[in-house]
Amino acid sequence: MDFDLFEKAKENIIVVAHRGACGGNIPCNTLTAYEIALKQGADMIEVDVSKSKDDKLFIFHPGMEEDHFNKKINFKRMKYESIAKERYVNYDNSVTQFGVSTFDDFLEQFKDRCFINIDKFWDDPEKIYETVKRHNMLSQVVVKSKLRPGIIKTVEDFCPDVAFMPIVRDTHPYHEELMKSSINYIGAEVLFEKEDSFMADPRFIEMMHNDGKLVWVNSIIYDYKEQLAGGHSDDTAFTVSEEYGWGWLADKGYDMIQTDWALMLINYLKETDRYRKK
Repeated sequence: MDFDLFEKAKENIIVVAHRGACGGNIPCNTLTAYEIALKQGADMIEVDVSKSKDDKLFIFHPGMEEDHFNKKINFKRMKYESIAKERYVNYDNSVTQFGVSTFDDFLEQFKDRCFINIDKFWDDPEKIYETVKRHNMLSQVVVKSKLRPGIIKTVEDFCPDVAFMPIVRDTHPYHEELMKSSINYIGAEVLFEKEDSFMADPRFIEMMHNDGKLVWVNSIIYDYKEQLAGGHSDDTAFTVSEEYGWGWLADKGYDMIQTDWALMLINYLKETDRYRKK
């Protein structure tokens, strides 16, 4: 199966399922949550990769052990054999049948099926990159990062061909530098607190498109006090209107929207004739 993110972006708004589709007894970042996201129609799934004490890669958001397992444990200090015995708790704090999966198992399960955004890539970029290559899945993968010191050099040194998007807030001062670099710079994830941010200006999006780059926006909310898209979010899609929460983002011309409600977002975009590109 061919994976070309630019060709896909010409067909429809790319819907990214944040940590899969979870709820009830199904925890996030589990293989089941990702399967549900694909059944809901997501084009891309976002995954968090962690590493155990004995250097085993597995799917989990680091630092969230107590929240998801109701135990004061630290996976970075544990060998994978012990980690694999732990079980997530659900939204009622009851133990479930679900545990973490290895990165290898995850890759094999979703090979040739969807695009994949690997978050927490920078904990071990060389090992994660080599694992993706071993599974022949590089064309499916996108990685993103805030442009901390040394990030561009890390990409150039270890993974120059991986699809890379910087995470930028309110302005994108690195665009020209990235355009001239030897890495596979495909676009940017934009964050903005207010509607009048340059990241929401059609001139910025047009500039990125003219330079052959994609623009990723988030309707997800980690903390309502820190808005990622000027107040247009999953939350306001439900508490104000879908038009305000999601329609506003779609009309701006963003290529990718990351959401915690993939099915409802896709249905809304289709119902309002916004999903497919004209």
